[in-house]
Amino acid sequence: MEEIFAHARESFPNECCGWLTGKKDSYIANGVRRAVNAYDTKIHPTAKDRTPQTAFVISDKDLLALNQTLEDEIRPLIIYHSHPNGRAYFSETDRKNAVDPWGTGPAYPVQQIVIGINNDRIIEARQFAWDTELEDFIEIATFEGADI
Repeated sequence: MEEIFAHARESFPNECCGWLTGKKDSYIANGVRRAVNAYDTKIHPTAKDRTPQTAFVISDKDLLALNQTLEDEIRPLIIYHSHPNGRAYFSETDRKNAVDPWGTGPAYPVQQIVIGINNDRIIEARQFAWDTELEDFIEIATFEGADI
């Protein structure tokens, strides 16, 4: 958590993004892969009024790396991003972006972490996982913030 909190602080006031890695058949994340927030107001297809301070897009190069490692022995387990408004919640936009194009499941076989950060500190982080019965992401964990 310290490493992704540091990434959020370094990226502030923009949103950061990346993923946590771990062994293929495990739920234990023990690596961090930072990604570039390539959000561009001019080309984002769904929300031209947003900025890198209010949205993230994993760069093409990083997204390719994520896709190429999904079946590797060490693979992506959790995608993370920050909310520079200080709140760690899974927004409607986050949900839309994390669900497959048909709306029937997650776009990637990973969980999600959202980090709430403001000018002064990391407020908290929350982890979300896909619930097949509800057909939605649900909160499964909350992490204390830090003075970073």
